[in-house]
Amino acid sequence: MKKFTFKGVLDGFRSSVQAAPRGIEQEIQETLRPDHFQIKKTFRHGFPFSPTALAWDPIQKLLAVGDKGGNLRILGGPGVDAHVRHEAGEAVLHAKFLINEGALVTATADDQLHLWTFRQKSPQRVQSLKFQRERYSVKLSLQTNEIKRITCLHLPLQSKWVHVGTERGNVHVVNIETFALSGYVINWNKAIEVTRQNHPGAVVEISDNPLDASKLLIAFETGLVVVWDLRARAAEWRGSLGSGAPGEAVRAAAWQHDGKLMTAHADGALATWTTRAPRPATLSYPHAKANKDGKPEPCKPILRLEWKTYRTGESLVIFSGGLPTDKAGRTHSITVLNGKTTTVLEMEHSVVDFVTLCETPHTADYQEPYAIVVLLQNDLVVIDLLSPGYPCFENPYPMDIHESPVTCCSYFADCPSDLIPAFYSVGRQVNKKTAGFSEKLWPINGGEWAPASCSYSEIILTGHADGSVKFWDASAGTLQILYKLKCSKVFERRAGSAGGAGGAYGAEEAPLGVQQLALCAESRRLAVALPHGHVVLFKFRKSETVGETHVLEIPVITDSVEEEPSPEAEGSRCVSADADARRWAGGWLRVRGAAGAGGVRRAAGFQPALVALQLGPPHPITALTINSSYGLMAWGGERGVVVADVSRRAVVAALAPAQLYQAPHAPPRPADRQRSPSLDQDKDSSDEDSNCLKYLFADFLDKLDSSFSRSRSSSMSSLENISQEGIQCLAFADSYTKKSDPTQLLPTLWIGTTLGSVLTMMINLPEADLRHTQPVVVSTSGGPIFRLKGSILTMSFLDCNGALIPYSYESWRDDSKDARRERTPTKQGSSGSGSRMSPTPAAEAPPAADRQFVVVASEKQARVVALPSQNCVYRQQIVDTDFVVKAEIVSLKDSVCLVNYLSTGHLVAYSLPSLRPLVDVDFLPLSELSFQTQSKQRGIVDPMLSIWGQQLIVNEDTDQIAKTFCFSNRGHGLYLASPTEIQKFTIDAEFCQQLNEMLGELFLPRDMPEPPKESFFRGLFGGGARPLDREELFGEGSGKPNRAVAKHIPGGASSAANLEQLGARAGSAAAEVSRAHQFVLERGDKLSQLEDRTERMHSQAAEFSSSAHQLMLKYKDKKWYQL
Repeated sequence: MKKFTFKGVLDGFRSSVQAAPRGIEQEIQETLRPDHFQIKKTFRHGFPFSPTALAWDPIQKLLAVGDKGGNLRILGGPGVDAHVRHEAGEAVLHAKFLINEGALVTATADDQLHLWTFRQKSPQRVQSLKFQRERYSVKLSLQTNEIKRITCLHLPLQSKWVHVGTERGNVHVVNIETFALSGYVINWNKAIEVTRQNHPGAVVEISDNPLDASKLLIAFETGLVVVWDLRARAAEWRGSLGSGAPGEAVRAAAWQHDGKLMTAHADGALATWTTRAPRPATLSYPHAKANKDGKPEPCKPILRLEWKTYRTGESLVIFSGGLPTDKAGRTHSITVLNGKTTTVLEMEHSVVDFVTLCETPHTADYQEPYAIVVLLQNDLVVIDLLSPGYPCFENPYPMDIHESPVTCCSYFADCPSDLIPAFYSVGRQVNKKTAGFSEKLWPINGGEWAPASCSYSEIILTGHADGSVKFWDASAGTLQILYKLKCSKVFERRAGSAGGAGGAYGAEEAPLGVQQLALCAESRRLAVALPHGHVVLFKFRKSETVGETHVLEIPVITDSVEEEPSPEAEGSRCVSADADARRWAGGWLRVRGAAGAGGVRRAAGFQPALVALQLGPPHPITALTINSSYGLMAWGGERGVVVADVSRRAVVAALAPAQLYQAPHAPPRPADRQRSPSLDQDKDSSDEDSNCLKYLFADFLDKLDSSFSRSRSSSMSSLENISQEGIQCLAFADSYTKKSDPTQLLPTLWIGTTLGSVLTMMINLPEADLRHTQPVVVSTSGGPIFRLKGSILTMSFLDCNGALIPYSYESWRDDSKDARRERTPTKQGSSGSGSRMSPTPAAEAPPAADRQFVVVASEKQARVVALPSQNCVYRQQIVDTDFVVKAEIVSLKDSVCLVNYLSTGHLVAYSLPSLRPLVDVDFLPLSELSFQTQSKQRGIVDPMLSIWGQQLIVNEDTDQIAKTFCFSNRGHGLYLASPTEIQKFTIDAEFCQQLNEMLGELFLPRDMPEPPKESFFRGLFGGGARPLDREELFGEGSGKPNRAVAKHIPGGASSAANLEQLGARAGSAAAEVSRAHQFVLERGDKLSQLEDRTERMHSQAAEFSSSAHQLMLKYKDKKWYQL
């Protein structure tokens, strides 16, 4: 008898999990290198979250939107959409374009002034100015609860000096070119009356008189309005309503082109001024009606005001707010006053800001307004002023991603090319153009974009809280809606449960919120998981149909391991359940067009083919997959796994996690439950003595393995710990699961659990001709094939050459046209993306050799296991104290790699199958995605904590982040950057090099319109616009600025590089100018030479003429015979 020692057992244990043999490294050539990778954010789509600022360039036709997260979006025509972010991430309070200059000035909440240039495709920050001493000691702002230092900006047309109003009431002047503070300062104590005893408040408006640029309007928050003479450095006129009541506070002010002034107040009043008298000429309340006492009813503040005119003499006064405080219904509005006509345009959300689009940027001319851009809290609306009724323009931007909150995302790069036309076709049928929009073209059409030719298609699926699924075309850097699917149309509400108050969903906020999506792009089948545990399977059809919807009831999964999974009843449509269980599933939801209820009409597109209703209490689904080749669908959660036969509409299996550990047709032995997961790789060993020693040392090995999962206890021998296990990952594959039969390729469902176990379920499919009559039989493997630390996140399969094995599928065909054609249950596509096996047949491998590799990644580790030997050939410890948020195996450059997003914010990639590290880059802090976490009070717990319970909280909070963070083929990825925006990124260095060609051109050289011509009488009597030499007023002659007021901050490295590029461009332009100048000089020389030659010829002609004249005189009087 062979002698066993403790050392020998440990050596045997180490050999079972050792690294890969040398032969594998020599056989498989991996082509990916670190220089193939470059992490870069590419395109951002959606509506800016919590917008705070708006700016418009009337010449370039560009719109800028800033938000509270420091993001800045510049929008133009189709494909012209640039995104940048302020480094500090502070809210953008104000934004102003340098009109037709290719630059933008922003003011942020950290008291900084920033200059951006967008003459190149990607905007860059040039320089900044940090204000230091302009914060007042007490809170001055009456409008908001925030204390803001920079309260307004004013940038005159074609001026390099910007006026900065502060909360303290002072006005500073900054040079745009140098970003240096001028010595010219308008102090609040010089602007107010000498007799005034209180502070005037923050500066809310600065603007210059259209007829005299030296007269600057300064409106203070408490109601004081001042016209400041820049040349005289003194206040020329002051005005106020006089009573000093809080309602007199000024919120906005605007000039008319002829020099008239209007102010808007906190009590909903509009006042017009002549700038000669200290009291307003007129005072009106546009929305106030007189009450019983004859006084106007109280109104809300008017927050924004503009005053524009037409050449016909019409005048438009446009403002936001001002409605009566007791007005029922919507209170967000834009009001347009046109003479005696008042038009109130109600808005769905609160108005942040608006800007009027005009034909000319010159304020002294008739502006000819044609549209209003209204920035709402959750939308962007453009109103047509030239059409009757003021209709809205149809927004071409994808700004309705957040129409309902996004709950999950799926990203498919390099998908079948016929999908986008098919989805667009049915989407156009379903979503016909809504009447009521303006017939004119979208007015924000600046920039230029040439659609880049892309060799592959990209589709993004977004699931929403209202049960809708949106399909987006994301090819070539754009995002366009293709089709919208509503799961709510599958169900109907029962009487007495309106509003979702009845049944099990009374306390749920989103009873139809999409939790998981699984799309088989080739067969065009979509599975959608809902919160209670219901699953809806959709099939795509090009035309509408009428029919019944098949319903499948899923039984309550029990945790008892003694029960055997009962075989399905022959020909039954659903599994029987007790009345209480049925009440859980049907108390709120009822399927429309179910069997016996009569057929319903289904619109073209994705139509419900099967609805699986979960009986009993809710069973949240964490994993969902579909295989059209097998005709099966599987999903799982904390209660267990369910396998449904789509073809026969029957339940194949509904097993708790503990039941997956049972050997087929036999209950598990206690020793089987106690052995180590690492030793499961040797479970088929015929050496009885070795097995005995394995069981003897099981407890010892369990202690060594106690850190494999964050929620496992120190002992793994109890079934109570197994019952806490949930399903986290599912994958269908044709694989080798039996060591005893290494040549048999079987359909298999691979199952990954939250405790790191990897189990298999063998699937016995009937023959093709019996597929619709014979049941599918499944059997469990009887224990985990292996176990990793942490929850299993992804699984994929490679062939013996390391190439990715694509999933099998059944090609799509329209059932309405091919209803009589016999369906092929298992079909492999001929294309590379559809072939189930790699080019090298497995049969060519030696009989005893491994034919497959399964790649498994968990929250901590990654392993590559050879099949059918089940030996771990490669392993990698991805993290120790942190965890992996998202992991995926993707194809890149005809090779395969494992990409991970870590809780530290890093992106890490490994080559396959060797798991060799390729790249590790700090990409995105997890805190920036914390708006998706379920625990609002705790937020994201520090991932460096080593307590497993703390990390369990962290991972639960990041489950929602993982649902919206996607990796796809060709190195593309995306994540939900905010509740309203999607950010795409890439890890492919080659794509990064091509990215600039896909971006739109923001700045185009355009001519500035000529200023209005001054009439003779206006010029004669001094009524026209007067020029102003701002350089003389604000330049060096104004004195030295106080250095303690502001600090200059130069641009960053990127800005410096950008300036170098601009310098290089300027140098090349200067070289071109010099060359042209040289050509002009050469031409001048040639012209000079030509002139000299002409003069010589002229003198020679004169001499010839003189000689001829003399000769004529000589022979004039002589006879012919005298010659």
